[in-house]
Amino acid sequence: MQRRSFLSAILSGAAAVALSAADAKASIFEEIWAKKRGRKSPVRTAQDARKIKVRKVKISSRKKLNYKGRETVTFASGEKPGTIIIRTHERALYFVLGSGKAVRYGVAVGKEGFSWAGTARVGLKRVNPVWTPPPEMIERTPKYAKWAGGMPGGLPINPLGPRAMYLFNKGGDTGFRIHGTIHPESIGTAASSGCIRMLNKEVIELYEKVRVGTKVIVL
Repeated sequence: MQRRSFLSAILSGAAAVALSAADAKASIFEEIWAKKRGRKSPVRTAQDARKIKVRKVKISSRKKLNYKGRETVTFASGEKPGTIIIRTHERALYFVLGSGKAVRYGVAVGKEGFSWAGTARVGLKRVNPVWTPPPEMIERTPKYAKWAGGMPGGLPINPLGPRAMYLFNKGGDTGFRIHGTIHPESIGTAASSGCIRMLNKEVIELYEKVRVGTKVIVL
């Protein structure tokens, strides 16, 4: 009897271990299946949770759009020819031609925390503009302090490039510009401190078309 009881205990223990292993395996498959079906995880313990590896994917807000150069496109607008419409979510500037057409330019727009929207007008135009970093920019990037009095235009390191159009509203100079860039790779991204950057050859082209007083709509 004792031997039979001993054997029974061993068999029962082995069965329990097998069931425990099967339950653990089932728990993992339930976890994976639930994740695939978008259901709440059935994980019940910290030990079970550690068996599932989660891979985090970081998506950049500076995702670049493929830009092949300016083009004339179909563009419905009630604005008169010569108006500039900037669609920040498209990273695009439209120069309205009328008759349902516009010239579309790729641009860089304000990064998160610096983007803006509204209506303004071109108050000034400058060839080889002087760049003066605002105090808040100098505070963020102290190395710009040397240019607090203005960086001369025409320098290869001048961030405004060869042309700039200064945007004004009823309150005066908004501090925002449409200008060239020393970072052509930024076109198609949200990378600036609020200004609208263009490729240098394209800002020169637009500059010749735009007059002081031109309406600029930023959406």
